[in-house]
Amino acid sequence: MQKFKERWEIERSWQLVFPVLGLLGLVFSSYLIGKYILELLPIDQTDSIYIGTLSAIILFLFSIFLFITLKLFNILETKWNVSYRWELIAIFIAFAVTGSTAARISDPILTFIGLHRDTTNGWLYWPIRILFIFPIYQILLVIVGWLFGQFKFFWGFEKKMLSRMGFARFFKD
Repeated sequence: MQKFKERWEIERSWQLVFPVLGLLGLVFSSYLIGKYILELLPIDQTDSIYIGTLSAIILFLFSIFLFITLKLFNILETKWNVSYRWELIAIFIAFAVTGSTAARISDPILTFIGLHRDTTNGWLYWPIRILFIFPIYQILLVIVGWLFGQFKFFWGFEKKMLSRMGFARFFKD
């Protein structure tokens, strides 16, 4: 355990929450994708082979996701200039929570204004939905980043991104 704490630069026990949440997120993502893959195959959920196949797919996907994530950590640790490695996990989780939340929130908003996925042409519905998601995402990113203790990183991230889009005059220090 001490090696793990040293590798991720964990100084306090509460910081272990981020690696645990990160690993649980990878397992859950692997499970959801594995379950989707098995729905495409002619295997009944009551068959004993179903659990074995699902377990093998989850293990395979988890290994791939973990490999990709660790490679991303090596690249982004220097680019994002974070103080501790465990902060990268908090940042990744904040991005994931924000993206999922913004996507979930946009559908009820569009339904409220009368645009339904079933009754609106896809060429109109999806661009409008993306336009709604974008500002919601920007606001949520700072809020969720603050909840995960990474407000400074996400505020700088927002200022940089929005200034690249031509909104630099709003962020003069």
